[in-house]
Amino acid sequence: MFFRAAPTVRASGLALLAMAGGAWLAAAPAPVASSQAPRAVARAYEEPLRPRIHFTPPRNFMNDPNGLVHYKGEYHLFYQYNPQGTTWGHMSWGHAVSADLLHWQHLPVALTEQDGVMVFSGSAVVDRDNSSGLCRPHGEDRSCLVAIYTGHGHGRQTQNLAVSQDRGRTWTRYAGNPVIDPGLKEFRDPKVFWHAATRRWVMVTVLADQHKVRFFGSPDLKTWTTLSDFGPAGATGGVWECPDLMEVPIENAPGQSRWVLDVDINPGAPHGGSGGQYFVGTFDGTRFVPDGPTDTPRWVDHGKDFYASMSFADLPAGVPGPVWMGWTSNWQYANEEPTETWRGAQSLPRRLRLRRTPDGLRLVQQPAGGLSSLFEKDGARHQVLAQRAVLPEAADITFVVGRGDAGEIGLRLYNEAGEEVRIAVSADRRELSIDRRYSRAGTTPTGYAERHVGPLRATGQVPVRVLIDRSVLEVFANEGETVMTERMYPTRPYTHIEWIDGRRPVSASTRLMALRSIWAPRG
Repeated sequence: MFFRAAPTVRASGLALLAMAGGAWLAAAPAPVASSQAPRAVARAYEEPLRPRIHFTPPRNFMNDPNGLVHYKGEYHLFYQYNPQGTTWGHMSWGHAVSADLLHWQHLPVALTEQDGVMVFSGSAVVDRDNSSGLCRPHGEDRSCLVAIYTGHGHGRQTQNLAVSQDRGRTWTRYAGNPVIDPGLKEFRDPKVFWHAATRRWVMVTVLADQHKVRFFGSPDLKTWTTLSDFGPAGATGGVWECPDLMEVPIENAPGQSRWVLDVDINPGAPHGGSGGQYFVGTFDGTRFVPDGPTDTPRWVDHGKDFYASMSFADLPAGVPGPVWMGWTSNWQYANEEPTETWRGAQSLPRRLRLRRTPDGLRLVQQPAGGLSSLFEKDGARHQVLAQRAVLPEAADITFVVGRGDAGEIGLRLYNEAGEEVRIAVSADRRELSIDRRYSRAGTTPTGYAERHVGPLRATGQVPVRVLIDRSVLEVFANEGETVMTERMYPTRPYTHIEWIDGRRPVSASTRLMALRSIWAPRG
């Protein structure tokens, strides 16, 4: 994780359409405690711009997902959090848990700034056999949760441990911290996993300003040995951050997989600001070796707002992985999101695969499942999108652009203030685009009011899935081969949707499904 000073704002082309400025933004509620009744939580999450199906903090500033892990029936989401305000600072680990990766329960802050040392990004693992000696066995259960995080303060960054004996509810810092301290200022974001073949823990970190990933190995999470370095490679226009290394299955090839090394960069992403790149190759427990040249970056997401993605550790049996989440913002304007009393949202969990293409293996991302449980039961909310329709606050839309669809085919979201966002596919130009130049009246953060384009591979027809959630937009084209994530900040809710220029796809398989809030009481 990394902080940049907030840029100045500028007026968008819709300045004359501003109506009451930020009057649509409601005052935020008090922080939502985990003990509050579901209906109270639901009311707290009815603020304008507050997503209904994406995780957001009760209040204050959130960025990178941290410590994603499954343990004893719960998925844990820790995240970079400022408990004292709505901009970056005093970084700590916020905490929430879920049984299904959809519905989240807020828990108290897990790790806080201490003695001038902030708690930067990191990971969490299940120490199943108490290799660290830090767990307190209960009968035959020898396991505990161990968090590995970067301590940032006093001019250096170090790697540290904390342990929880009570399913992540309380945490104790390891008395022997830091476990790695090379005396560097830009050395952070440890992602740790168990490498079965070499029977040791592997830590993936970055030497941020050197554009290097450094690998460490350990038998016990406490004593670490340097294994190897990777980089510089790919995009090097900014600092490297938030690495992850995963073994990812290859589509339609049972038993075959490759390793994917994800490395984020800020600035230096294709649309400006922050973004993520990945490399495909092999990993033998010591060294990552990429397949082929690495000079041309491969981008994880072709939108502007997907960063610091992290995969879940210790997925339960029967849940295919890897599964990861990312922060839906960009460091160009993260401190300026017009949400007033809270900032930051996480993406929906995504399942990862590799797909063979004429250009080699490419990363494929799809929503990890379960969204159908949020479909509104009212039949009126399930509709074929003929020309235009009322837009639900959260919606799951699918359509297919085929061989008979020349030119640009796509959707326009709009409101009575004249604000709009356009999502379009051009099979001719082989591109997917999101245009938010006219999405907000008045002032907009620098770098926000732009049109962004992602590449599409020619496949004959292009299936598209669009997830709209008040201020978050996730688009999956070619079954997840091209993904774009963007934030939207209209001064009034987008209330309608229509086909751009009245041109709908030739295919009849167009569907719009309304989605219930994940904060609404169930049952």
